[in-house]
Amino acid sequence: MSSSPSRRRTPHSTSRRAAAVALVGVSALIAAAVQSGAATAAPVKAPPAASQADPGAESVRLTPAQRAALIRDADSGKAATAKELGLGAKEALVVRDVVKDADGTLHTRYERTYGGLPVLGGDLVVETAKSGATEGVTKATRTAIKVASLSPAVSAAKAQKQALSLAAAAGAEQADTNRAPRKVIWAANGTPVLAYETVVGGLQEDGTPNELHVITDATTGAKLYEYQGIETGTGNTMYSGQVTLGTTQSGSTYNLTDGARGGHKTYNLNRGTSGTGTLFSGSDDVWGTGAASNLETAGADAHYGAALTWDYYKNVHGRSGIRGDGVGAYSRVHYGNAYVNAFWSDSCFCMTYGDGSGNTHPLTSIDVAGHEMTHGVTSNTAGLNYSGESGGLNEATSDIFGTSVEFYAQNASDVGDYLIGEEIDINGDGSPLRYMDKPSKDGASKDSWYSGIGSVDVHYSSGPANHFFYLLSEGSGTKTINGVTYNSATADGLPVTGIGRDKAEKIWFRALTTKFTTTTNYAAARTGTLAATGELYGTTSTEYKAVQDAWAGVAVGARSDGGGGGGTSFENTADVSIPDNGAAVTSSVTVSGRTGNAPSNLAVAVNIVHTYIGDLQVQLLAPDGTAYTLKAYGTGGSTDNINTTYTVNASSEVANGVWKLRVQDNAAQDTGYINSWKVTFP
Repeated sequence: MSSSPSRRRTPHSTSRRAAAVALVGVSALIAAAVQSGAATAAPVKAPPAASQADPGAESVRLTPAQRAALIRDADSGKAATAKELGLGAKEALVVRDVVKDADGTLHTRYERTYGGLPVLGGDLVVETAKSGATEGVTKATRTAIKVASLSPAVSAAKAQKQALSLAAAAGAEQADTNRAPRKVIWAANGTPVLAYETVVGGLQEDGTPNELHVITDATTGAKLYEYQGIETGTGNTMYSGQVTLGTTQSGSTYNLTDGARGGHKTYNLNRGTSGTGTLFSGSDDVWGTGAASNLETAGADAHYGAALTWDYYKNVHGRSGIRGDGVGAYSRVHYGNAYVNAFWSDSCFCMTYGDGSGNTHPLTSIDVAGHEMTHGVTSNTAGLNYSGESGGLNEATSDIFGTSVEFYAQNASDVGDYLIGEEIDINGDGSPLRYMDKPSKDGASKDSWYSGIGSVDVHYSSGPANHFFYLLSEGSGTKTINGVTYNSATADGLPVTGIGRDKAEKIWFRALTTKFTTTTNYAAARTGTLAATGELYGTTSTEYKAVQDAWAGVAVGARSDGGGGGGTSFENTADVSIPDNGAAVTSSVTVSGRTGNAPSNLAVAVNIVHTYIGDLQVQLLAPDGTAYTLKAYGTGGSTDNINTTYTVNASSEVANGVWKLRVQDNAAQDTGYINSWKVTFP
């Protein structure tokens, strides 16, 4: 969520070229346009060409030393930054990351503390012009951070017991806590509260290491939130043929240490489930045979996938390593016995791969390696919470860049495609794990957004973002790419024209690193990607309109023409106040001149001004009184305002008659009103 741009001076102050002055205008226009989906706001500074990114808005490649210097600079001025942002006396900033654009703009990511306690959901990104003037602030929560007391009424032991019980109920084995619960301020769901964070270890039901984070209200003892910290997800390789590997020679022995890529190492766990294992080494510099029965083969695949992913992020996005600090992670293969998964863990800063069913298909293909390493990139940038809609976006980000790494590799044995895990045969029938062109083909993933998607497992709620990326890259309809045939439909039944994968990757990465926060949901992801596109290509560009249309294609927001791509609209623009924690209110439109029933893709554009949309339930009422829930109470998090077009299957309803938008505020302290709404019949 972006706050209103302000003007201030920071320690980053240097000379500024005149063209950069226009950035405030661009930010303001984006803030207004991205929420509504309108494409009428002209950019203050047009990009060089409609199909070419503004070179000044491109992020520059920073060496680890340059990045460290920028972080030190931001750290030295963080107290002044906190004051100028209007943070309270008990609040402080902790610098997490810095991204620099070619025109000198800095995107500095901070975490927050309150009274010395970490504020979970308090992260923010400050965009600073070359002059030191702040151009905008993106916050995970807009609520002021303040609690009545820092003294808990509930003991840490009670919070720990609750967390262990939750882990046991989920089927965890050997559940334990290796450290006492820590006191935190929990702000991700709106009103900040004093809480405990307990981390439960052991093993999950399928043998994956457990790192369950449980947030407990330190005043009432109620569970506030939980999420899983483990994110699942010359070599003669099994999947990529014969490849060159980065290795190190020590005396007469070679080992899988890639000195050119941050010292990345690959270890053999030899069916173990803990520790580092044994570094792969040997008397020659040949690794594996291409067969799963040879233990070096999986090591060669994992080592190769890690190298490709490192090269992709460095050469395409200018990022040196997962943290951007030039330090390599490490890989562990042969985890457990017939373990059918792979995962990233922040605690070890490593990727871990099982050998699949029967130990015959190690999960070490290129896209899986890219997927797991990307979890590390996400953790060290936006930090998308691994639950709810942000969790689905976290998973989708790994699928998006895992796919991007596979295309980048240009490996003849594993060509680029929009299929996830097609090489590892995890289903036992040769089918992929996931499909980006039509996610529902896997039987569980969702093609489009809907109000309850936050309650779906993150591996399936990732579907709309995966689908968005495919539509933005390739467009809708039937096409064949690298021998694979795709047929991607849209939620509103209207076509989308793609802009190419290279541009789509650039847009998503910029949004991830400069716009997304821990609490970003689908609506905010649309806002962030549009903001990123506006900076790169301009808000009247073909690319900007394509992003709007691709999101509309998965039922997030309006089309670039401001509606559903044409048709007949019926609108009510009269303001209707929404009582705080009160009775439901309605706004009506009368539909006439239609024949028969309403369509299966009725577009319902909702514009509600409200300071906390998680409080709201929003429904469409058909003329016969049938209610269609557009947004359920408790969804949307701490984001303010709803400006979204929903797609409703109203084909069982008579079209003509009085249609109503019904809105109810179900919690206290936040207020707002219905600004306008309309229904559009294609």
